[in-house]
Amino acid sequence: MSYVDQVLERVVAKNPSETEFIQAVKEVLESLRVVVEANEEKFKKEALLERITDPERIISFRVPWVDDSGNVQVNRGFRVQFSSAIGPYKGGLRFHPSVNQSIIKFLGFEQVFKNSLTGLPIGGGKGGSDFDPKGKSDREVMAFCQSFMTELNKYIGADVDVPAGDIGVGAREIGFLYGQYKRIKGLYEGVLTGKGLTYGGSLARTEATGYGLVYIVAEMLKNVKNDSLAGKKVVVSGSGNVAIYATQKAQELGANVIALSDSNGYIVDEDGIDLDLVKEIKEVKRGRIKDYVAAKPSAKFVEGKGIWSVPCDIALPCATQNELDLDDAKTLKENGCFLVAEGANMPSTQAAVDFYLENGILFMPGKAANAGGVAVSALEMSQNSLRLSWSFEEVDARLKDIMVNIFTKVDDAAKRYNLEGNYVAGANIAGFEKVVEAMNAQGIV
Repeated sequence: MSYVDQVLERVVAKNPSETEFIQAVKEVLESLRVVVEANEEKFKKEALLERITDPERIISFRVPWVDDSGNVQVNRGFRVQFSSAIGPYKGGLRFHPSVNQSIIKFLGFEQVFKNSLTGLPIGGGKGGSDFDPKGKSDREVMAFCQSFMTELNKYIGADVDVPAGDIGVGAREIGFLYGQYKRIKGLYEGVLTGKGLTYGGSLARTEATGYGLVYIVAEMLKNVKNDSLAGKKVVVSGSGNVAIYATQKAQELGANVIALSDSNGYIVDEDGIDLDLVKEIKEVKRGRIKDYVAAKPSAKFVEGKGIWSVPCDIALPCATQNELDLDDAKTLKENGCFLVAEGANMPSTQAAVDFYLENGILFMPGKAANAGGVAVSALEMSQNSLRLSWSFEEVDARLKDIMVNIFTKVDDAAKRYNLEGNYVAGANIAGFEKVVEAMNAQGIV
């Protein structure tokens, strides 16, 4: 049995119920076979794959808080500090009912390679809770966040672990979390990113993941097809920050974005999504995407899943993990889609990814395509350390350079191992090589 297969067997045996984590590890290790086989004896002797698939630390804790009715509620909190080989742990916090240890571990594992690809000195981590901010009052969200941070503060710090936002954790939640950290620690430091501009946040952070996604798509089109986004029909799933700002940047570059979604269903507007209307619904009113058609009757709303049945040239899944399966991938292909890039973390199932690669669909995985958010988070850390604030244009220019460099690294790694066009392998190999080099330099830790 090969070393990769031994480690995969070990991961499944040690984490039998953690399906998302096992899926992420399999995807990465399968594409690393060519690298591991060239160094199998050395890697096996030093247990490199065992060390890279086991988090350095898992923290799990209860989060008690009081709701507006005076009743005590209890949620579970997590922080997985996966790898500090190339810098302090860095990765978001997710507040969503689906959160469990498997999801946080898969996200933390992916984050290690994503952060490595940025070229910035940040390690990988992830955290969150099964708390759902939807439908909660500001006071309830504050009560939860303060309780959550009362425990989490023991394990984080500006040079230790720097969380950010993710699903369910926006500017409001980051503010409450930061206030509680400062209150307990008595430190005004860059311990969280995604902060408000009045207390250490960075311009362009809100837009970063969506903008970065479109920058790498534009670079793919330029290099692979000598083409651009101009005139392309684009479908984007989700309607949160990533989807909104991917839509904005795609429209700026001449694309026609025609569909967005949320957990209830999706809208199709063949005239092109009215982004100001979407922002008003989602960011101001905290409403549902179906409200779009009330203001714009020429659009249509379809309840439930099915956004991938909308014909398009480019698909940008920006909602959540495993939202796009094999049948969806086949439908996209049948309807003329030739490029898929992931704005969310692992939104395509493994079967869908295999279909892309086998059927000539250009595909950029999330660990490369959505790295813009964490890249600008790291730039926020830099600004905090320097006590500086860069202009939007400066941060945006740095972000674009980082995404272009990520494409170059991914493309180069794939070509070096005779896997040209396989950006899944390219992203995993390029991210892995830097982490392994750092691990080797630091000894067995």
